[in-house]
Amino acid sequence: MKAVQKVRISPDSAFASHHLHAPHFDHNWHFHAEYQLFVVLEGTGTRFIGDHVEPFSPGDLVFTGPDLPHLWRSDPEYFEGDRTKQTEGVVIYFHEDLLGQALLGKNEALRIRQLLARTRRGIRFTGHTQQEAARRMKELPPLRDFDRVLALLQLLHFLSESEEYHLLAGEGYTNVLKAEDTERMNHVHAYVMQHFREKISLEAAAALANMTPTSFSRYFRTHANKTFSDFLSEIRIGYACKLLLEKKLDVAQIAYESGFQTLSNFNRQFREITSYSPLAYRRTYADAGYPGNRPPHTED
Repeated sequence: MKAVQKVRISPDSAFASHHLHAPHFDHNWHFHAEYQLFVVLEGTGTRFIGDHVEPFSPGDLVFTGPDLPHLWRSDPEYFEGDRTKQTEGVVIYFHEDLLGQALLGKNEALRIRQLLARTRRGIRFTGHTQQEAARRMKELPPLRDFDRVLALLQLLHFLSESEEYHLLAGEGYTNVLKAEDTERMNHVHAYVMQHFREKISLEAAAALANMTPTSFSRYFRTHANKTFSDFLSEIRIGYACKLLLEKKLDVAQIAYESGFQTLSNFNRQFREITSYSPLAYRRTYADAGYPGNRPPHTED
């Protein structure tokens, strides 16, 4: 799938909005020319935005800008044929010319202009903003004619005034992917997400990309802005976070379920990535949930 070529908005429409129902979300790493607002209503998994990796759960609301690679990869159980496992979400696509430079350049549009600029790194909204924006997004797909345009403009205005957000991709992240790179990275992502609970070697990942380990290491760092080893650790720790909050397993069980061979290595990497010990993480987020109810900050 070369999603950069996919047409998302009809030439006769100002923007597109869809209420999604599927066994799992689109599992392809991709990017496109449109701005995208997406809220998860049902489903769990791992979200990739540029060089940022994080678990997602119901309520996850993210705004991405043009050509920012992204992927909501559903957890493995969503691909195992369990019909009780379903995903649901609402997605909105629009082009920058929806507003037009004649309006965006004016003082009245300053906050929306700033909001759109932040989307180059991806924005995750939290707290009241997330709840209210999700409500508005769910109401938008059935609207018709100019009512839907007004609803989107009001939504963008609402988001532009919020300080309840996190920026996702690193400040220096730049998309260097070409269309053909998405296929190669999709193979790697799919392999890791299917096998992260097992032992994964650099050699096996390199073979998927039809590269030598040395060439693959260089390629992966260039395109993901991190090493393959760091990427794999983030996937495993993200899954461990989910297990800590959803299941009554002890830390050792969670470590092995998440693909770690030793408890000491799990504890060390967990603290490096989350700044918590596993038990402290469970105590902190067991009631608040992860990640939507974490306190907002605006720069990371």
